[in-house]
Amino acid sequence: MCKGLATLPATCFKSAKDIKHKISFLLQKPEAQAADQREIKEKTATAAAKRVPDTADVEKWKESFSHVMSNEMGRSVFTTFLKSEFSQENVDFWTACEDFKNTPSSKMATKAKQIYQQFVEADAPNEVNLDAATREKTRQEVEDGSSSCFDEAQKMIYTLMEKDSYRRFLKSKLIQDLCQKERSCAPEKRGCDWADSRQVLAGGA
Repeated sequence: MCKGLATLPATCFKSAKDIKHKISFLLQKPEAQAADQREIKEKTATAAAKRVPDTADVEKWKESFSHVMSNEMGRSVFTTFLKSEFSQENVDFWTACEDFKNTPSSKMATKAKQIYQQFVEADAPNEVNLDAATREKTRQEVEDGSSSCFDEAQKMIYTLMEKDSYRRFLKSKLIQDLCQKERSCAPEKRGCDWADSRQVLAGGA
């Protein structure tokens, strides 16, 4: 067997050494990947902690729905709540309409059709709850290339969220947990006034 090995070209031994080196590298790689993943998770956790709203944010959201929708963190938390109710399409549609308003005129027609097909037309993948008249009016205005084609539909969905989802949002465990987290993490701060909270929630019911 040794004689057989001796007859092999030197390039074979070089290739074998290269393969051995690569195998050793690959065996060490998972440890490096695990370390990288731990670092990414730690950074993500730190970033998430920084994004947790404080009591002032939550109290502001309880004042009016407009405060929720005009605040990036508020929309994010509200979207999380809508996901739990399987109605995320409403806030996604509203956000798409806001984005559409800033679309260059040369791209508006294409963007309008995409939004219409995604959210408005019957049996759309993320169909929002619009009455037949509003749905038809929106269709016609999209075809006409109107820059305000989604105004009425967007307003209707906004009102729907404000009158329906927002009230449940205020009473949700999500909001209560945010208040509780703030109280436990920063006891020196005012925290949520639960008597006032109950009064606000009762008024919104």
